[in-house]
Amino acid sequence: MRLLICICFLALFSSCFQTERNCSDYKTGTFEFSYLDNGVEKTAKFTRTEDYSIDFIEGKADSSSVRWINDCEFILKKLHPKSTQEAKAIHMKILNTTDNSYTFEYTYAVKEQNRSNRVEKGVATKID
Repeated sequence: MRLLICICFLALFSSCFQTERNCSDYKTGTFEFSYLDNGVEKTAKFTRTEDYSIDFIEGKADSSSVRWINDCEFILKKLHPKSTQEAKAIHMKILNTTDNSYTFEYTYAVKEQNRSNRVEKGVATKID
């Protein structure tokens, strides 16, 4: 009986845990993130306003429109795609936040037929 009561209390307290998500703090600003390119870790920067995101990757700038779904989710769509792959919109979701960074996940906004929708994660650090 004691074991059952302990399990109930543990379940009650663990279900109340919420990760911190102050997403509105990260809607705009300049950010930095790391990514792998053929096994080599590289760093890129981007600046996001309410409506646009400008990526600076390997000395090149690339612009996307930003459409916010709610405070923690938005859709990125390249303004000048160079291929059909780049023309696909990306759904971004902020999972949790800290004082100067946020963890996010992203996937294609529209699922491709007969393919599983691959979800990737990353961390962006606010630098301005």
